[in-house]
Amino acid sequence: MYLTKEEERVYDGEYGWARQVCMKILVKLGDLFGADRLIPIDSAHISGVSYKTMGDVATEFIEAIAADANGKAAVDATINPQSFDAEYLAKKLPRELMDAQLRITRCFERMGVKLSYTCTPYYIESPHMGAHLAWAESSAVVYANSILNAWTNREGGPSALAAAIIGKTPNYGMHKAENRNPSLIVELEQPLREDVEYGALGILLGKILRDRIPLIKGVEDAPKDMLKQLGAALASTGMTNMFHYRVNQRVETLEKIMVENNDVKKTVEELNTANSKKPDLIFIGCPHCSITEIKQVATYLDGKKIANNLEVWVCTSPFIKRKTEYYVHKIEQSGAKVLAGTCAIVTWTDKLGIETIMTNSAKTAHYAPTLNKAKVILASLKECLKTAITA
Repeated sequence: MYLTKEEERVYDGEYGWARQVCMKILVKLGDLFGADRLIPIDSAHISGVSYKTMGDVATEFIEAIAADANGKAAVDATINPQSFDAEYLAKKLPRELMDAQLRITRCFERMGVKLSYTCTPYYIESPHMGAHLAWAESSAVVYANSILNAWTNREGGPSALAAAIIGKTPNYGMHKAENRNPSLIVELEQPLREDVEYGALGILLGKILRDRIPLIKGVEDAPKDMLKQLGAALASTGMTNMFHYRVNQRVETLEKIMVENNDVKKTVEELNTANSKKPDLIFIGCPHCSITEIKQVATYLDGKKIANNLEVWVCTSPFIKRKTEYYVHKIEQSGAKVLAGTCAIVTWTDKLGIETIMTNSAKTAHYAPTLNKAKVILASLKECLKTAITA
């Protein structure tokens, strides 16, 4: 991979250890995937922020980066959800876990990274069309490429951090126009009706497509929150980094696959792993809730009360929570909790005695049995909220 003279000096350590390590990560990645050079990025989004998923070894690595005077973000950089929120889970989980998480938080703060704590950084600041990014959160990658028409590969936590500090990323994959074209058409037997079906389609296609890019017909008028669920689930079971949903190019010669309604229904059934219909936790907000979704939840719960002995979490970013204070207040009057900066997947639900999680997120339904040691009830947002009242 070609390096400029200045990039070579960074690689050789003339700008300090932290930048040298980061440059070596990017060069290794570029060589692995056949990149020709490094290109500037507009922003980076870093995953692997929760102590639950990072552990001590990774924490020590970012502490070493943060301790170096040159370990500072060169571009706008945001981070994924952490393992707790300051108002609720911080009071319920063991102090030693909170202290370990705070070690990580302080590192990113010293690096000049925005403490966004969200998997939906595009709600804070949407990248412009054609912007080159280095984002590591898989659901955000699919959303950026597919909905926003920004350009990013699916980075790992270390490579996104390296790109943030260097301000560049290797030029390969989704950064090249020729790699962004659809390679097959997905046709739906019946239109999708609700969030759960969009998520189930994503789970199903992720397994079928692997890394191929589809043009999905029949979802061109879908709300963006539905497409968010589709993309998040798609990224959970496969390596596809984008999908097309508007027919604006010649695609007649592409391979076609038909997704039958029974295929979607069967996927929903497979994601339901709970024997009981009574959850310990109802979790909404994977990916993090938009302003529209917060309003929807608030409208439904307004004037109602959550059933006794039931946890109801509505997760979003600190940014969105601040912008929706009026609706957050309505939600919390019902007994539900609006958690900012975390989510059920990256915290220790098992330590809270939660054995069964009900959610409208197919991504959560896919991961919770392993990451949370929990059984799952997958249901629509409306059904989740109905259960919150009547359970």
